[in-house]
Amino acid sequence: MPIDITMPALSPTMEEGKLAKWHVKEGDSVSSGDVIAEIETDKATMEVEAVDEGKIGKILVAEGTENVKVNAVIAVLLQEGEDASAVSAAAPKAEAPKAAPAPEAPKAVAPAPAAPNANTGSSAPAAAKAPAKSEGGRVFASPLAKRLAKDAGIDLSSIAGSGPKGRVVKSDVEAAKSGKGVSKPAAGAPAAAAAPATGMSKNQVMALYEEGSYEVVPNDGMRKVVAARLTESKQTVPHFYLTLDCKIDALMAAREQINAAAPKGKDGKPGYKLSVNDFVMKAWAVALQRVPAANATWAGDSILYHKRSDVAVAVSVPGGLFTPVVKSADTKTLREISEEVKDLATRAKSKKLAPHEYQGGSSSVSNLGMFGIKHFAAVINPPHGTILAVGAGEERVYPENGQIKIGQFMTVTLSCDHRAVDGALGAELLGVFKGLIENPVMMLA
Repeated sequence: MPIDITMPALSPTMEEGKLAKWHVKEGDSVSSGDVIAEIETDKATMEVEAVDEGKIGKILVAEGTENVKVNAVIAVLLQEGEDASAVSAAAPKAEAPKAAPAPEAPKAVAPAPAAPNANTGSSAPAAAKAPAKSEGGRVFASPLAKRLAKDAGIDLSSIAGSGPKGRVVKSDVEAAKSGKGVSKPAAGAPAAAAAPATGMSKNQVMALYEEGSYEVVPNDGMRKVVAARLTESKQTVPHFYLTLDCKIDALMAAREQINAAAPKGKDGKPGYKLSVNDFVMKAWAVALQRVPAANATWAGDSILYHKRSDVAVAVSVPGGLFTPVVKSADTKTLREISEEVKDLATRAKSKKLAPHEYQGGSSSVSNLGMFGIKHFAAVINPPHGTILAVGAGEERVYPENGQIKIGQFMTVTLSCDHRAVDGALGAELLGVFKGLIENPVMMLA
């Protein structure tokens, strides 16, 4: 029976993508692991590999087609002994690409399964798939998967397939052999909870305004994902907020001294230039290590306490927001953090980040100080347990030992997920951060 090749979910938040390029044509033979196409998502352009061996019988979605839904059939693969006549009987008729539908209010949806990666931290868990079966109850599996399962003495019906329509493939069997595979869900498992209210519809909103007084611009993939994720966060994560002021005179003096010592290149430009945000990232990562109970994320019936300080940094890009992650930021120098953040930000703006570079982490830093914003409260980026919002540094008058003085201050606000980080714990974490920012030499202790 021909195998449907479907639009893969390349990240937990992906709902649709653009089929940018085919690397194969009809009639080509492919093996598991061969690159067959390139997919553009809201975040990156990625290569797609074949999960079965066979011959490309029919390509159903042309290069350049946008708004291709996850799990939509994009091509048909013929197995050994099958010819093109089997395609017409099994494959759905290809349709010309349609115009993108009018955007609706974002709905809370279960995250699409993503391939596990040991370096991504705790990204949204993938939903278990039940093995796809024919009417006779036979489990669909690739020939190679069947041979491997037979050799290993594994019952295919106990494996949840990750291939098209739940098909069991080689990697599923290998995962089952190592004890890391996903088992078939038990019968009678509870259904997913109903989606929360989504607010006013497009037509309801448009009815409030005079026709012709506005321009309608359909939301692209990135904006849809940002809307859905942040709506989910505010609806499902119990936020609370803690705010305090940090005196940054010592930090500014240290920054000036370090930057002044930077070696000059042949063009006369310094080899590096640290920003205030580099100090913030370092201090926040160290604080998470010194208050490990706050380096946490909520995971349903459990809390994950992270051993590393993997801190995401909010990066504004055209049409949305990226949060690339600086791994083990507490162990890196200020210069290393500065260079890594600049590299991640540059590649984020051109959508060149790989999933493991923007997934995972336990906390985020969002800095709007460069825009002159004094104070704001940020929305938590699930599954993170906290996010630190950083305002602009400015001169302020303050009392000290009965005298009126002038110093530079910066207001920060910590948003916490109350399920994982309680009020007192959040206050302790923010207090440690304040101590590090006001005495930056302590970051190195």
